[in-house]
Amino acid sequence: VQLQASGGGLVQAGGSLRLSCAASGSMIGWRSMAWYRQVPGNEREYVAEIGRWNNTNYDASVKGRFTISRDSAKNVLYLQMSNLRPTDTAVYYCNAKFNGPTYWGQGTQVTVSS
Repeated sequence: VQLQASGGGLVQAGGSLRLSCAASGSMIGWRSMAWYRQVPGNEREYVAEIGRWNNTNYDASVKGRFTISRDSAKNVLYLQMSNLRPTDTAVYYCNAKFNGPTYWGQGTQVTVSS
């Protein structure tokens, strides 16, 4: 499985961005897909997750502002980000969890200016 993240960029505080994560390869047996983010020098932190039954979960810092979704026909994971804050600035990574391995995509940079 390969994951390709895109959609990052520079946006002003209060603005919106939509990240995409395209999955290629067999997704049979996947359990969940998620977004994480990382600021240089810090640990990678959990942002949001969607399970195979479309159940979702969010970190408290993004709840109500971010929406995770998945297009199963296209095998694309999305993260709609609204009301962005400078503290949301980070490299955003997507992953796909299976019963065994977890696959990660490369990151996409999101920069929110004040």
